[in-house]
Amino acid sequence: MAANNEKILIVSATSRNNLVLAKRLSEFLDGDTDVEIVNLEDYELPLFKPGIECDPETIAELIERFQGASGFIFCAPEYNGGVPPILSNALTWITNFTENWRDAFSGKIALIASHSAGQAFRFLSTFRNQLEYLGTIVMPRTITIVGNQSLDDDSVKRVISGFTRILNNKKGLD
Repeated sequence: MAANNEKILIVSATSRNNLVLAKRLSEFLDGDTDVEIVNLEDYELPLFKPGIECDPETIAELIERFQGASGFIFCAPEYNGGVPPILSNALTWITNFTENWRDAFSGKIALIASHSAGQAFRFLSTFRNQLEYLGTIVMPRTITIVGNQSLDDDSVKRVISGFTRILNNKKGLD
C-alpha cells in the first residue's frame, strides 16, 4: 500500500483502446500510489433490471474494489453519444448492492479519460453528471485520444499531477 494510503482504481470499459489507455495512464502515476486496473469486460454482469440475479461473488468483488479506492480514473469511449452500456450497467449493479447506494463513490475523486472515434464530448459531459450525482468530485480536466491520435504526454502529466494533488489533499474537501 502506498505511504499516503491512497488507492487509485483505473476502470476500463473496453478490452481494446481504453484498456491500452488505462495501462498507459497508470505509468504516469508515481510509485507511492497504489494503482489497480479493472477491465469491466472481465466481469459477467447481466443487464440490470429489478429481480434479475448476478453472481454474488462477482458483484462483491467489484464493490470491494470500488469501495477500497480513494479515487478513480475512468477510461471509456463514447457510445451513441453517451456512456457505454457496460459502464453504466456496472455502476448500476454497484449502487444497487451497497448498503447506501452512493457508498462506493461519495466523496471520492475521479478523472475521466476517453479513447474514442470522436471527441467524446457527450460521454464526458453525461458521465461527469452521473458521477457527480453519485457524490464523486470530478476533475475539471479530462484526457482524450481521438481516433489514431497519440497521447500528449506533457498534458497528461499536468492532468495526472493535478488529480493526485487533489486526491492527496482531499481531507480538506470533506
